Amino acid sequence: MKEQKNEKKKLKVSIKKMVGYEWIVKNIGFFLFVATLTIVYIANGHWADKAIRDISKTSSQIKDLQFEYKTLKSELMFQTRESELVKAVEARGLKISETPPIHIQLEKKRK
Repeated sequence: MKEQKNEKKKLKVSIKKMVGYEWIVKNIGFFLFVATLTIVYIANGHWADKAIRDISKTSSQIKDLQFEYKTLKSELMFQTRESELVKAVEARGLKISETPPIHIQLEKKRK
């Protein structure tokens, strides 16, 4: 029992000696390195979170624009149908001609 207590005391004393002022001064460079790595690690986490938020925002904007494009395209296709064009120009007094168009063919000039 006494031997165990002596060993524990020696261990405590040696740890105190090992983690003393001199040891801290000797390893200040290592502590600064670890602190720098910690700061870089935290900054990297924040940067990654921001990038993920930006990607998500851009993705939702792309989906919204795709829906808007498809809606406008279908509206345009509907409005450019012949029946819809006739309705649109009727108010201006225009109507479909009863006679078919005449095709004019030019003669090729010979040299």
